[in-house]
Amino acid sequence: MYTVYILFSQKLNKFYVGSTLNLEQRLFQHNHGKTPFTKTGIPWIHIFSISVENRSQAILLETKIKKRGIERYLKDINNLTIK
Repeated sequence: MYTVYILFSQKLNKFYVGSTLNLEQRLFQHNHGKTPFTKTGIPWIHIFSISVENRSQAILLETKIKKRGIERYLKDINNLTIK
């Protein structure tokens, strides 16, 4: 199972979306400067994650979230869960 996840950096006031097989390990990498893109935003806060069956589905969902806009996607998800 792959996990698509969303992180937030208060330092940068930005969201980040990614996918991984091991969420705990990936969060460690993000928060310890092991990934160039997220190094400047430490600490990253885990906001949201969802499991999908395979890498193809993970990439499709990650792309969908990026196209929609991470903040808008999160608002859409919250509106669906409130009803």
